[in-house]
Amino acid sequence: MSAPDELRSVPAQSPEVAAARARTRRRRSIALAIVLAVLVVIFYALTIVKMGPAVLNRTI
Repeated sequence: MSAPDELRSVPAQSPEVAAARARTRRRRSIALAIVLAVLVVIFYALTIVKMGPAVLNRTI
């Protein structure tokens, strides 16, 4: 079973629309990368805080 012809054909985009979509995708990707980096830093900091200062006083 295949898609109807109306759904299968992709209309051609003008260069301006294609460029605008590419900019939007790039901005969204950068925003997601920043959010992910911030979450990593927060989780790392929380892990260090939860271990507390006593983690440095270990005996070998």
